[in-house]
Amino acid sequence: MTRQRPAFNASLRKDLPSDPSSPGEDLHRGLARRHMSLLALGSCIGVGLFLGSAKAIQLAGPAILIAYALGGLAMLVIMRALGEMTLAHPVAGSFTSHAATYLGPFAGYLTGWQYWFMWVVTCVAEITAVAVYMQVWFPDTPGWMWSLAALAGMGLINFAAVRLFGEFEYWFALIKVVMIIALIGAGGAMICLGLGNGGAPIGLSNLWSHGGFMPNGFGGVLLSLQMVMFAYLGIEMIGLTAGEAQDPRETLPRAFKSVFWRIALFYIGALFVILSLYPWNEVGVNGSPFVRTFERLGVHTAAGIINFVVITAALSSCNGGIFSTGRMLYGLAKEGQAPRFFAKTSATGVPRRAIVVSLSALLLGVILNYLAPEQMFSWATAVATFSAVWTWGVILITHLRYRAGRTAAERASLTFPLRFSPWSNYLALAFLAVVLGVMAVHADTRVALVVGPAFVVLLSILYRARGKRAG
Repeated sequence: MTRQRPAFNASLRKDLPSDPSSPGEDLHRGLARRHMSLLALGSCIGVGLFLGSAKAIQLAGPAILIAYALGGLAMLVIMRALGEMTLAHPVAGSFTSHAATYLGPFAGYLTGWQYWFMWVVTCVAEITAVAVYMQVWFPDTPGWMWSLAALAGMGLINFAAVRLFGEFEYWFALIKVVMIIALIGAGGAMICLGLGNGGAPIGLSNLWSHGGFMPNGFGGVLLSLQMVMFAYLGIEMIGLTAGEAQDPRETLPRAFKSVFWRIALFYIGALFVILSLYPWNEVGVNGSPFVRTFERLGVHTAAGIINFVVITAALSSCNGGIFSTGRMLYGLAKEGQAPRFFAKTSATGVPRRAIVVSLSALLLGVILNYLAPEQMFSWATAVATFSAVWTWGVILITHLRYRAGRTAAERASLTFPLRFSPWSNYLALAFLAVVLGVMAVHADTRVALVVGPAFVVLLSILYRARGKRAG
């Protein structure tokens, strides 16, 4: 007997309208293919690479490459699962709408609000990084002022039409991509040809000459997973663009296929070069490896250039985060899981009310930067990672239910299938469980296992109270 397939919600059966003639209710499809190709890339390549990777390297040594590869494989499974569902139902709300349909309204509600919370906390980490790097140039200016300025600037960009947002994010992301490609190219020339080293090739010996490739054992690799997975956070944002992408059935598959490989190349490629050029125990201790690499090539203004790029990277990720929080809150309101007030859009199709609420929540990050500037980055990355793991886990479980409701013929005709499902789902879920277990070891990351579940409990209470009021 074949299990009956759950009916997709009436509000989700069709794509969002592309006609902007009905302002006030719908998003507009203003994201072109080139925007889509760099949008998730820009959100992922932030301080996780430029600031967080140094902390992860100190834990794992050169074996951090294994940690990034393992995390990348898990993200490949998650992205394929999300891509399969999104192409079938390219709607605003993406994975939260899918969860509401296949796991129930409560699951969609929890996931949507957890994802909103994740990006709020992530943006706090990003504006914290902006404050840190701006103080390189302006050491006497309080960091919280730079955090506030970054928040205001990115908020204004998000109030504009989605096409303008896409343009800003495109160029933000392009700056980072060019920098990383330049690092990989220059570093490769130094390793193989001795460029900047008197003609003597540096080689790869730094990968094993300082305590071995895995100096802290496999335990060090495990301990680095929290920061590694924080670096991958944001890759799932492509799903949220489904309601604003032009020709989603054409642009989304390209975006899903390309973004994973680009991120894997940039992260693993850049770290491979850095760990080959410098002893792992010097990375992040004797100055930025990005700065040192270009200075050895005679770029004497390297410190200023790299500082500018890192600030751009943080602003780009924050920009994408505000976009995500606004669209997620809009999607929740459309589903009746947030006040209907947030389901309204401007004449240009921007959910400004939802964005204002998200920006208001981010002001708390500015306050915390004032009160506890030293601990903010570690706390924010840990809490954001917990919420990301929740989101990724729900995507995998939702996909299992989605697949279970398909007939054999329907599964065979999928245009963007997740390979080896359901076993690939189970392996990825097990990996995410390991990440949560590792977070219990460190005091700085353990806070996420308190804050994250506490937020789930709070959401559950509010959901139950809302249900009683409705009854």
